Amino acid sequence: MQLYQEQTLRISNSLTGKKEIFKPINEGHVGMYVCGPTVYSNVHLGNCRTFMSFDMIFRYLRHLGYKVRYVRNITDAGHLVDDADEGEDKIAKKARLEKIEPMEVVQRYTVDFHYILDQFNFLPPSIEPTATGHIIEQLGIIKEILEKGYAYEVNGSVYFDVKKFNEKYEYGKLSGRKLEDMIANTRELAAQSEKKNPQDFALWKKAEPQHIMRWPSPWGDGFPGWHLECTAMSTKYLGETFDIHGGGMDLKFPHHECEIAQAEASNGHSPVNYWMHANMLTMNGKKMAKSTGNNILPGEIFSGENDILSKPFTPSVVRFFMMQAHYTSILDLSNDALLASEKGYHRLMDAIDNLKDLPTADVSNFDIPEWRQKCYDAMNDDFNTPILIAHLFEGVKHINLIKEGKEKITDADKVLLQQTINDFVFDVLGLEHKTESNQDSNKLQGVVELLIQLRNEARSNRDFATSDKIRDQLSAMGIQLKDGKEGTTFSVS
Repeated sequence: MQLYQEQTLRISNSLTGKKEIFKPINEGHVGMYVCGPTVYSNVHLGNCRTFMSFDMIFRYLRHLGYKVRYVRNITDAGHLVDDADEGEDKIAKKARLEKIEPMEVVQRYTVDFHYILDQFNFLPPSIEPTATGHIIEQLGIIKEILEKGYAYEVNGSVYFDVKKFNEKYEYGKLSGRKLEDMIANTRELAAQSEKKNPQDFALWKKAEPQHIMRWPSPWGDGFPGWHLECTAMSTKYLGETFDIHGGGMDLKFPHHECEIAQAEASNGHSPVNYWMHANMLTMNGKKMAKSTGNNILPGEIFSGENDILSKPFTPSVVRFFMMQAHYTSILDLSNDALLASEKGYHRLMDAIDNLKDLPTADVSNFDIPEWRQKCYDAMNDDFNTPILIAHLFEGVKHINLIKEGKEKITDADKVLLQQTINDFVFDVLGLEHKTESNQDSNKLQGVVELLIQLRNEARSNRDFATSDKIRDQLSAMGIQLKDGKEGTTFSVS
């Protein structure tokens, strides 16, 4: 029996606004699509949080025993500067400014994207398709929508007819918007606009002579609309209806709303059963933005080369920090928050190190099976990682009490405790047990052991002032000494 048959997972569905029991379309199989990056710049830390949330979800679904096909795309064409249907392609603009080919821009920032995600210990998706690799599929969907009367062609461009679509379907149901209200709150179309209505969006845009990225189509040379690529790639690899579609909260409207409309117009039914949206990341209580300087790249956090944080932080510490908030909550990044997460991370890793050497007894004071189920209950409640982490630290408390001889644990419970810790800390949360390099760790151990020896000599000579000074100064640096029957040990916090 697989774990998913024993556990009841509930997911907050953005489409219904309710927390629903997860039932995949096909028993034991999950299809999940997540909107990936537009690769025209270094990956944004806020985007990393979104992708990390779905990496955690991917990990947990796999842990439960599901066979998951996880599709996360690369947008390498069609995303215009103003996220609408006017302006310059973001990648083409970068290429023009740097005097290089658009695909050089794509390659450079796709490599950066993968490098940063590797640093964060992401699992690769099952499929990572690109927009430019699926032009044929996008043209096919446009033809279907035109044939069914939900789009129109003007001067080589094709637009989706939102008012026509809304006569049979409901445009705005994901974001909770009413088309009548949207129409009432928009200005009249500019005289030069080709659209029938301001809410209409491009399925295919005619390429002006200066537009570098262009492909032939029945309507002339052009490029696909930004929303279309995700409909084409998700349906190609997951089917006309699949289980989960995820992305950042900022994509709910218009991007995901348009995806639903395109799919319903071409296939006649809703494309996704569970829509999931991760919330934003702020910094020091304000929106992260390059224009204001309130911005930091992941690599700048890892290296410490920034004017915002007091020191470098490892990818696992940053990942642990992000997992301490629910994926649907706004999370605020600050120096104090990262320092606190670093202490918690080291405390967790120290407990894991101590776990393997715990003495066993004939009885257990801690109900491990009940505690293990609490961990599952947290994750089954819409992937509630902060509650899971609280339960993990309950386990840490008992590990420390057993080590100090104040509690007991049986052999069987110790095995179950180790398995549960490993399952949730490493497999589900995706943390790694990395602090310093082995060489640095060995150097640190040698220096601390020398200071412990000097402290022991001072105590033997009843020089308690020197002994206390060594202990206190190590403590101030985050190195805790613990005196026991078998000598003095230390831990780094």
